[in-house]
Amino acid sequence: MKIAALQLSTLPMSEAKLDYYFRICKQKEVEVVLLSEYALNSFFKELETMPVSMIKEQSNHKIEALKKLCAEYNLHVIAPIVNVKGDFCYKSNAHFSPKSVHFFDQQFLINYKHWNEEKFFANAIAKYTLPLFLYGGLRFGIVSGYELHFDLVWQEVMRKNVDVVLSATSSTFDSAKRWEELLKMRAMLNNVYILRANRVGSYKEDETWQFYGQSALISPYGEVEVSLGDKEEMIVATIDKDVLAEARKLWGWKKHVSKRENA
Repeated sequence: MKIAALQLSTLPMSEAKLDYYFRICKQKEVEVVLLSEYALNSFFKELETMPVSMIKEQSNHKIEALKKLCAEYNLHVIAPIVNVKGDFCYKSNAHFSPKSVHFFDQQFLINYKHWNEEKFFANAIAKYTLPLFLYGGLRFGIVSGYELHFDLVWQEVMRKNVDVVLSATSSTFDSAKRWEELLKMRAMLNNVYILRANRVGSYKEDETWQFYGQSALISPYGEVEVSLGDKEEMIVATIDKDVLAEARKLWGWKKHVSKRENA
């Protein structure tokens, strides 16, 4: 199966740019597309000062545009979005298919002094459940960028036999090398593909927050198969079921876990 990662800064209200990239996806027979974090909405630090009504208008406009485009191009698109309910904002991932849209609230939120999503968003704190969907004989798990750090998440990835982890991020500062090593380790120890779509562009406060891109597909062997630079662009890559099977047979991590679960 061919899948794509589209690394973007915040999109304009017009659907022209998405239409352009989705037409390319159709031509290249891509079936699943991942958008980077804060592509459909303004970056978090900007959201903090925006009226909820404006955030809602921004989100609703993008939701309607993606519904239309996914139906037109027969695509499954995973996209982080702010889901507004009443006076409250929820940080979510949306799964757009040609016929429907489903929302999954992010379950681990950044809570640092300079970047406190946990305080801003109304997401519930509850038992973790891994968002999943099955398509084309593959099991896709949706893991938000911050959630990649937690072992609990990866226990569910292995337990639920996920084949491909889709992760949208907005990584910045000097974290590029750390992120690459994290993704390689997680992919290898779980024998999964990881597709990461990282934000590009910048946000200026007292200092400039530079989002560096470097979106990548990591193989089940923990190797970077393809990666991008620091500008707006798109990965088109192939998910190979035979590679998944070979890696799992070679390393056998799942067998060890299953033995102890059933002991």
